[in-house]
Amino acid sequence: MSLKIRLSRVGAKAQPYYRLVVADSRFPRDGRFIEKVGTYNPRVPHDHKERLVLKEDRIKHWIGTGALPTDRVQRLLSKVGITSAPEIHAQTKKDKPRAKTQERLRAAEEAAKTAAEAAAKAAEG
Repeated sequence: MSLKIRLSRVGAKAQPYYRLVVADSRFPRDGRFIEKVGTYNPRVPHDHKERLVLKEDRIKHWIGTGALPTDRVQRLLSKVGITSAPEIHAQTKKDKPRAKTQERLRAAEEAAKTAAEAAAKAAEG
């Protein structure tokens, strides 16, 4: 059984409020869970004491038994100092221009470079 520490939404429409729960990864997000280990209220200011309420000893227990926090939960726990920040994954190549566009950009850079060199030689001599 793979356990996850994740957020479970319990707030009303347009009023999000979350529980931090330990659940089997096969259970639905807002479904059955094993234990509630905290709450998260994103609607209050960042420095408010009720924004993130945790049972740190229970979270450490579940992490020790093999429960993995989701990326968002790991981010929240890293702010408190329980875990390290999640690794930021590298982007795919889809955010870069296509090969032909890159060739055109390189050609334009080279043309600008040769024009600048020619202008520098003309100014010298």
